Amino acid sequence: GVQMIEEADEQNFDFDILDATKLWPEEEVPIRWIGKMTLNKNPDNFFAETEQVAFCPANIVPGIDFSNDPLLQGRLFSYLDTQLIRLGGPNFQEIPINRPLAPVANNQREGYHRMTINRGEASYFPNALGENKPRPASVKEGGFAHYQEKIEGKKIRARSEKFNDFFSQAKLFWNSMSDPEKEHIVKAFHFELGKVSDFGVRKRVVDLINNVDGDLAIRIAEGIGVPPPAEKGASSGTKKSPNLSQERTVKDTVKSRKVAILAMEGYNHDEVMQVKQALKEGGAHPQIISQFLGTVKSADGREMEVDKSYVTTTSVVYDAVYIPGGKHVETLKNQGYAIHFVNEAFKHCKPIGAIGEGIDLLKASGIKGVAFVDAGSGGEAVAEMGVVTCGSRGNVTSFADQFKTAIAQHRHWDREKKEQVPA
Repeated sequence: GVQMIEEADEQNFDFDILDATKLWPEEEVPIRWIGKMTLNKNPDNFFAETEQVAFCPANIVPGIDFSNDPLLQGRLFSYLDTQLIRLGGPNFQEIPINRPLAPVANNQREGYHRMTINRGEASYFPNALGENKPRPASVKEGGFAHYQEKIEGKKIRARSEKFNDFFSQAKLFWNSMSDPEKEHIVKAFHFELGKVSDFGVRKRVVDLINNVDGDLAIRIAEGIGVPPPAEKGASSGTKKSPNLSQERTVKDTVKSRKVAILAMEGYNHDEVMQVKQALKEGGAHPQIISQFLGTVKSADGREMEVDKSYVTTTSVVYDAVYIPGGKHVETLKNQGYAIHFVNEAFKHCKPIGAIGEGIDLLKASGIKGVAFVDAGSGGEAVAEMGVVTCGSRGNVTSFADQFKTAIAQHRHWDREKKEQVPA
């Protein structure tokens, strides 16, 4: 998707649209969807591809030209200058990862690290020896033409007055956050500023934030041992950009979500396979997490491949956690890794599901304020604040459906309101 502004409207915004520190609110400049890019593989060789790829904003196609963005103007020459040194000389564009898919005919040749063997006498243009070939395509033939822009005024090294607007978009961002997100921002300031030993620095940062929002400055000051600003700054008006908030996350699908399944020897195989299949059908990616890699045996002796061990992964890379029933829970309850995995996911407001004995692990983890069904009960699954539980004799299909609904919601912020996260 791209955002485009008509040249005639360039000055119609209360911020400089070429200021790289500013965003264009989607409510004012809607996104125009132009296509879809699918990333379907990883590099075959990291150095040959990722390390040697040469992106350069100076490479443009007909229909596009350069704006007056000062950051872009600097990169137009600095990228090429860097690549000439970093990638071994003037022929870096012939490295396989940078080589055009379509053959290119021009008079560029010679120089070290040349990969192509050119024929012909002329290496320049125009030339009489080669009948002036190859030659650049004309505009009528689809060749490139620079956009002619009329510029008047004094040429000075200065920025527009709108570049001095340091706080309006910070206010916009703060206004656009949901209550849980605002709380996370305050805690983030407590975390970062709380490590600053100089009292004066902490105080100056709070006074700076006061220009964004007075209430935000006061909340930050409370957690870092400095007095609030002498005069409370103006509260941030009403201007918002809802798309800046995670509340806008897609909430009607589990597609692409990663689900961790905690399993040890003695798990309920049929139950895991049923839930795993339901998740895959919805487009989710379930992975088996256990103490060691290899395979893990179910209560009836069947084996299942382990995708990750506790020491090779963490709950923060998963969108949800599921604990199946079975005797394996007695082992999980005595594993600090498993307890931490569940606690961390719950603290981050992620969906958690458990069936049968798996509910006992939730209880052992110290999660409070959430109603669980009885581990040995039957009937439908129960969901509360993103925690879905089902008895060992319950309806696994009902559990899978409700668990997918909880996953689709992404995060369950209502947990934080009641402060049920274990210490």
